[in-house]
Amino acid sequence: MKKLILVIVLAVATQFTFAQQDIRVVTTAVPFLSIAPDARSAALGDQGVATSSDAFANHWNPSKYAFIANDTGAAVSYTPYLSKLVNDIFLADVTYYRAIDDRSAWAAGLRYFSLGEIEIGETPNDFLNPLIERPNEFVFDASYALKLSDKFSMAIQASFLNSDLKLNSGNGDSSSASSVAVGVSGFYQSYEVPYSSFSGMWRAGFNLSNIGPKIKYEDEGQEDFLPTNLKLGGGFDFIFDSYNKLAVSLEINKLLVPSPSEPITDSDGNITGYRQPDNVGVLSGIFKSFGDAPDGFSEELKEFTWALGAEFMYDESFALRAGYFNENELKGARKFFTLGAGFKYNVIDVDLSYLISAGRVINPLENTLRFSLTFNFGAERY
Repeated sequence: MKKLILVIVLAVATQFTFAQQDIRVVTTAVPFLSIAPDARSAALGDQGVATSSDAFANHWNPSKYAFIANDTGAAVSYTPYLSKLVNDIFLADVTYYRAIDDRSAWAAGLRYFSLGEIEIGETPNDFLNPLIERPNEFVFDASYALKLSDKFSMAIQASFLNSDLKLNSGNGDSSSASSVAVGVSGFYQSYEVPYSSFSGMWRAGFNLSNIGPKIKYEDEGQEDFLPTNLKLGGGFDFIFDSYNKLAVSLEINKLLVPSPSEPITDSDGNITGYRQPDNVGVLSGIFKSFGDAPDGFSEELKEFTWALGAEFMYDESFALRAGYFNENELKGARKFFTLGAGFKYNVIDVDLSYLISAGRVINPLENTLRFSLTFNFGAERY
């Protein structure tokens, strides 16, 4: 219970600070889907839509599986959350992929977000033998990728989401909420192109994900949008020789849900904040999200986030990574640097990442070490 109270106090304090600047942050249900699940992408500034293919492509861009190096693989990742405050909130990811032939592949993955144990009670005596709740959320994804040419692939994805955050209030009404979603993505990877002093390879990708019905916890409660999301990115690999390669990438991201545009007023008619409109459907909300900000196009541009990343690879066996993520001050103010490393031992890839906050909002993952393991089975395809 102390953990829950502390998290709520921090959230309220943050909102109080932001309210003075008329901040209109776009919010959705199941926000854990926006957390980078693997250490490699986390080390590149939380991006992966146009980086080289790996086992965790199911989250970033499933189309990349058509270019995966091994014909079978599995990966696991663990991310402690709010580790400075508690030790039992975490995000875990398990993914499996398999190539069907030279042009297609499928993958399935499970992401699980646990809020740990929360003690429920109203009086001091209640906490002598408290009721224990374990709120959690998860998503199960399945995707299919197909090469449409030697350089371009597309994928479709289907997801089942479940959010069990409702604490038991004593009346037995503590059911979870669930929804389904679909997504479509594309990935381009050029042939190796020779230049004067090095060779190079171009990459580009997009991923339109989490398109599905709103989540609703109660029959008469508010419906919340899923985090329908658009990622666009590009990158270039500087291939200096057979041992040394430097990959740089850029990604932009936007939530395709309505902006908080309906004013909230007090008894004197003063505007105290903004909320999302209630009568907007999922598909209309996607189109509306490009032009519904109260301050017009200039505010719409502020709803885009961007990230830069660089990865140096030696002999395809050791990697150093760095990245930067930026979000506008009025839309959440997430700004942070990331660092990471990775190495390959036989069929196992080990990746680590570390985050350093660069803005006035302290990231819940600051100074947290995250790690991922990838197991590459079967023959190499490329």
